[in-house]
Amino acid sequence: MRTLLLSFKDRAAAFFRWLAGLFAWMPRPLRLALFWGALSVPAAVLVYTLALIPFTPSISDIRKAKSELPAQLMSVDGKLLAEYRWANREWVELDKISPHVVDALIATEDHRFYSHFGLDWRRTASSVVHTLRGDPQGGSTITQQLARNLFPDEIGRSRVFPQALTRKLKEAITAVKIEASYSKDEVLETYLNTVPFLYNAFGIEMAARTYFDKSADKLSVLESATLIGMLKGTAYYNPVLNPERAQARRNTVLSQMVKRGKLEQAQFDDLQKRPLRVNFERQTEVMGPAPHFAMQLRKQLIDWADSHGYNLYADGLVIRTTIDSRLQNFANQAVARQGKQLQTVADAAWGRRDGWGANNELVQALVRESAEYRGAVDKGEAPEDVLKALLADEAFLQKLRAEKTRVQAGFLAQDPVTGHVLAWVGSRDFGQDPFDHVQAARRQPGSTFKPFVYGAAFAQGAQPTDMLMDAAVEIPLGNGRVWRPTDGGPPSDQPMSLADGLAFSKNTITAQVMQQVGPARVAEVARALGVRQSPLEEVPSLALGTSPVTLKEMISAYSSIVNLGRYVEPVMITSIEDRHGKVLETFAKPVPETVFDGRAAQTLRNTMRGGIDRGTGAAIRSRYGIQADVAGKTGTTQDNTDGWFILMHARVVAGAWAGFNDGRITLRSDHWGQGARSALPMVGDFMQQAIRTKVINGNDRFVDEFDIRPVPAPDSSLDTMRDWIRGLFRSDPSQGAPGTPSPSTAPPVPAEERVGG
Repeated sequence: MRTLLLSFKDRAAAFFRWLAGLFAWMPRPLRLALFWGALSVPAAVLVYTLALIPFTPSISDIRKAKSELPAQLMSVDGKLLAEYRWANREWVELDKISPHVVDALIATEDHRFYSHFGLDWRRTASSVVHTLRGDPQGGSTITQQLARNLFPDEIGRSRVFPQALTRKLKEAITAVKIEASYSKDEVLETYLNTVPFLYNAFGIEMAARTYFDKSADKLSVLESATLIGMLKGTAYYNPVLNPERAQARRNTVLSQMVKRGKLEQAQFDDLQKRPLRVNFERQTEVMGPAPHFAMQLRKQLIDWADSHGYNLYADGLVIRTTIDSRLQNFANQAVARQGKQLQTVADAAWGRRDGWGANNELVQALVRESAEYRGAVDKGEAPEDVLKALLADEAFLQKLRAEKTRVQAGFLAQDPVTGHVLAWVGSRDFGQDPFDHVQAARRQPGSTFKPFVYGAAFAQGAQPTDMLMDAAVEIPLGNGRVWRPTDGGPPSDQPMSLADGLAFSKNTITAQVMQQVGPARVAEVARALGVRQSPLEEVPSLALGTSPVTLKEMISAYSSIVNLGRYVEPVMITSIEDRHGKVLETFAKPVPETVFDGRAAQTLRNTMRGGIDRGTGAAIRSRYGIQADVAGKTGTTQDNTDGWFILMHARVVAGAWAGFNDGRITLRSDHWGQGARSALPMVGDFMQQAIRTKVINGNDRFVDEFDIRPVPAPDSSLDTMRDWIRGLFRSDPSQGAPGTPSPSTAPPVPAEERVGG
C-alpha cells in the first residue's frame, strides 16, 4: 500500500510540474484570462447558491416538519373521526428506538455525523473521485438525506445536469438550515421517523412492525442492520422479495459497524451466518369510523389550508364536522350485519355448480378482463391458451370469484332541515374497497325514482285518490318500437289509486302517470329536488329509474321532499380551528332554495307514508317495530342488480344501496335481490337503534304547512295486528342468522318492482 501511495504521489508531482511548465510557456494575456476564469467559476457558483436560498424551505417550515401535528376531523359530538397525516407513520422519540438502529445508521450512512454541520466535504470529495473512477457513490450526509425526505418537491428529483446541480445545491442549503434548527439527536429522530420502507410503511416504528412484528425499541442488531441496509435501495434490498440481496446488504452494514467500533469482530463472524428471519405483516392505516367521509373532505381541506397559509398535515388544525359519531356507529354496524348476511347468500348462489364454473360465459368474460390474462397475452402467449390455462387454475378462479362476488353497499343519512350529513358509509370495508358508493358510484335507482314522477303529476293538479286502470300498457317509442312495462305478472285489470300505485310500486300505473306529465318534466323535477350531477335521459323508462344516479343525490332529493320543496345544500363542515382552539372560519348555514311547489311536495311526502304503512317498505314497521312518522320508497333494478331503500323522517333522511361493483354480478335471487330485502334492513337497523337510544326523536312528526286533504288509507287494523303478532315470533334482526338465510325467515312484502320488465 505504501508503494502504491508513493507511486501516486510521484505521478501527481510530475503532473503538476508539467502543468506549471505549460502555464509558464503561455503568453501573458492567456495566463491572465485563465487566472481570472478560475476565480470566476467559484464566484459564479457562490452567487448562484445565494440566489437559491429563497427557493429552499424556510427555517419555520423546517421546524414545523419535526413538530408536525396532523389535522383532526371531529364529529359533532366531539369524537375523533380521522387524522390527516403525511403517511402511514407513528412518530417515536429517539430514546424509544433501539440503539442498534442508530449505530447501524451512523456507521453505514454518515460516520462523521457528530462532527460536521450538515455537509461532509471529505465525503463529498471522495464520492466525486469514486464516481469519476466509474464507481458511483453518494456523498450525502444523513442531514442531506433528511432534507430530501422532508422536502422532495422543493429540492427536486432531477439527475440530469444542470438541474442536478441545482438539486444538490438546494439540498446542501436545506441541510445547513436543518442543522441550524435541530440538535444532532433531533436530526436522527426526524430522519428515522420519516424515511420510507415500502408497503406504505414510513419511519422506523412502522418498518419494525411490518418486517419483524415488533416495536422499534425491541429491534436486535441483525434486524436493525437489515432495515438500515434497505436505505441504499428499498426495492432492490427488499427482504420479502429479495432475501439473498437483503442478507448480503445486512452483512455489509454489520461489517461497517465493526469498522466503526460498534460491533466486535467475533460478533460479526457469528451474526453474518444467521438467516434474515423476517416476520412480515403489512400495516394498514387506521382510517377511523368514517373513512370515505374523511377522504371526500381531504381535497377541500387541502385547498382551504393552502389558501389560508396553513398545512393540513402539520399545523394541528381541528375540523368540526356534522357527522354524529353515534349515528355513524349505528350505520357501520347496520352495513356490516346486512353485508355479511347478503354475502352468505351470494357465496351460496355462486358456489353452486351452475354458478361459478369454467363453462359460464360470464366467468370466461371476467377471466379475459383480468390482469393475469392481459399480462400473459401482452407477453405474446396465445389468447386461447391463456384462457384455457386460467380456467383450469382453481386457485385463480377462487380468487377471481371472491373479488367479483363481494357484496358491496353504501349508506348515507342527512338532516333534511339543516342539510347536515349525519352518517356516511361508502363501502363494507374501506381497506378492501375504498371506492365510495355514496358519492362516486352511479347506479340505476329503480323505483326510488318513481316519487319524482308522482310529484310532477301532483304539481299539475293530480290527486292521490285519482284512479287509473292496472292494465297492460304500451308506449310507442318511435321507429316501430314499443315499451311494455310490467310488474312481473299479469295486471289485475282493476282500478287503482295513485296512492296505491306508489305504495305498491306498480310499474303499469307509474308508466301511465309518466305519459301524462312527460319525461322532460319528470327529469326537471328530479334535478330541482337534488339530482344535479348525474345526467338524466328524458325517455319514458326514466319513470322506472333507468338513468344512473348517486346515493348522495337521491338523499338530497328526498330531503327536499321532506322540506316541502326547499333544497338545502348538503353540509359536512361547520368550522375550522387552529391548534389552540381559535376559530379560523365558520361556515355559514346554507339558505334553503325553493325549487318545487310546496303543496305538491307535501302531498307527495304524505302519499309516500303508504309505502311504509302498507306497501313495499312495510318491514320497517313489522320487522323493525318503528312506529315513528316516516315515509319512504324501495327500489330494485332489472335482474336484481341494484337494491335501494330510502326512509324519510322529520329530522333524518337515511338511504342505502346494495349490489356489486360489477353490474353483471347479482345475488341470483328474486327474493333476496329486492331492495326491500337487500337495502331496507340496513336503514331499518339504523333507525331502530337511533330511535331506541333517543339519538333520533321517534315522536317528531312531519310538518304540514298547507291545508290539503289527507291521503286516504284502507282499513288496515287487521294487517297491523297480524304484523304485530308476527313480530313477536321473529328473531332479533340485529343478530346475524347462521348459514344461508332462508326466504321463509324474511317478512312477507308486496311484490317488488322491475325496470321495464
